[in-house]
Amino acid sequence: MPCAQARSPNSHLSLVENALPSCTALAQDALRAAWRQAVSPRSREAWLRSIKTVDLKVRPIHRRDEDHVRCHVFLCILAYYVEWHMRAALKTVLFDEDDHETARAERPDVVAPKKPSPSAKRKARTKRCPDGLPVHSFQTLLEDLATITRNTIVPNLVGAPGWQQDAEPTPQQAKIIQLLKNHTMP
Repeated sequence: MPCAQARSPNSHLSLVENALPSCTALAQDALRAAWRQAVSPRSREAWLRSIKTVDLKVRPIHRRDEDHVRCHVFLCILAYYVEWHMRAALKTVLFDEDDHETARAERPDVVAPKKPSPSAKRKARTKRCPDGLPVHSFQTLLEDLATITRNTIVPNLVGAPGWQQDAEPTPQQAKIIQLLKNHTMP
C-alpha cells in the first residue's frame, strides 16, 4: 500500500475494508462489528489513538507491506472490540457511565452537553461501587487483574510430579471475573 494512501483522511476505513477479504468469516464479522461500534470518524480516531497509547499500548509497526499492515489493523480493531465488550461487562466497576437511560432522560435537549447520571456521580464522588468495592479506571482494572498468577509447584522429592496452582483472586478480582463470564454478546 503506498504511503500516500495510508496517510489519507479515510485511510483507516480503507485499511479496514482492504483487510476484510483476506480474513476468515469470523474475523470479518468481528472487524465489521468493531468498526460499527466506533460510530463517528472522530470516535474512530479517538479509539485508534487510545489503543495505541493509553489503554492497550499497541506498538507501532515498522513494516510497509500490505499483509503486515492488514494484520496490524486487524489486531488493533480486534483488541478494541475485546476492550469494548470488557467495558460493557464491567461498567458497574469502572468509572464509565453505567446508567445511560437516566443520564439521557435528565438531559433537557439532544444538543445539550452530556451530564453523568446520579449513579456515575456517586461512583466518582465516593470512589466505590454500590457494593463497597473500589471503582477502577480501565487501566487500573487491567493492572489489578495482572496480579493474578499461576504458580508451578515442584516438590523436592524424587519422582513426585509437579503441578500448577492459580493464586486466589481478591474479592474484587473474583467479581470482575464473574462479570466477564456472565457477559452476553449483543
